[in-house]
Amino acid sequence: MDEPDKTRKRRGPLPGGGAVTMTTVGRMAGVSQVTVSRALSDPSKVSPETLARIREAIRTTGFVPNALAGALASRKSNLIAALVPSFTNIVYSSLLHGFSEIMRQNGYQIMLSETGHDSEREHSLIETHLSRRPDGVLLTGVHHSPGARRMLIGSGIPVVEVWDISETPIDCCVGFSHAATGREAAEFAVAAGYGRAATVTANDARARRRRDAFVRRFQELTGTEVLTMDYAPGTATLGHGRAALCDLVDHQGFMNGVVFCSSDQYAHGLLTEAAARGLAVPRQIAVIGFGDQDFAANTYPALTTVRVDRGALGEAAAGAMLSRFRDEPLPDSVIDVGFQLIRRESA
Repeated sequence: MDEPDKTRKRRGPLPGGGAVTMTTVGRMAGVSQVTVSRALSDPSKVSPETLARIREAIRTTGFVPNALAGALASRKSNLIAALVPSFTNIVYSSLLHGFSEIMRQNGYQIMLSETGHDSEREHSLIETHLSRRPDGVLLTGVHHSPGARRMLIGSGIPVVEVWDISETPIDCCVGFSHAATGREAAEFAVAAGYGRAATVTANDARARRRRDAFVRRFQELTGTEVLTMDYAPGTATLGHGRAALCDLVDHQGFMNGVVFCSSDQYAHGLLTEAAARGLAVPRQIAVIGFGDQDFAANTYPALTTVRVDRGALGEAAAGAMLSRFRDEPLPDSVIDVGFQLIRRESA
């Protein structure tokens, strides 16, 4: 039941000076500080009329509730810690968009940090984020330092790992098999008639798993060694892709084969360099990318690539986290969203 403020029902001008407090909001709304607190923590516990007066008082005064105090009282912060390797990589930003929209609609805000594919940095950021008492954690990948796993398990809060799958997630994971994408790309290449192959790969654990699976399967099927080119950590660029094709053609004599790239950016670079050299694609150089980014269908020629529905993956991750908050059982702690090899003109 709503509790009127028996000592002050006046709703005159605000007292001059000082910060606006919950008591001030209560004075303006004609209720006690206890009722204001209750309305902020659980609006269903006050009448609609009283809630409307309190909200109008908050709007008029510009009062900002103390989220930390509310978190201490309710043991909820309404914050989700999200760690991704890169802010600028469209793969992670589009995944986060789908995740964040659903979480915000359910009253949660996102604390975002960039790990840069560095396990030590990830460990430090996990420690920092957990000190802020988030309600849940979203992590990229399923491989973390032992210390990070201990902290996350010890926190007792929901942890959703995305963009990969594992039979032993910390809590639950939403992603796909990177090794399976590499195998399928190799089988596609062999079925398309390519007897030679090369890879261009970023120095990232998931990209390396795709590369290794492609190499193993291609060599199993053809008995032909696959040439591999790896790049240091950092954002994959079109320039790196152009440089890779230069090296493959000029220094390793690669021709009349297929190149499996760990990202569409590398693949776009290869297509650009092939065009600059007058090489026929896919007859002399065939190219397979990964990611099916927005430009992939509009390169010349259009890029054959592996598609993962990043928006759906982010939405599935949000659904899994909300289910954990509600103590709803998940059908499986491993949610495989799958992938699709999209054949276009480059291979």
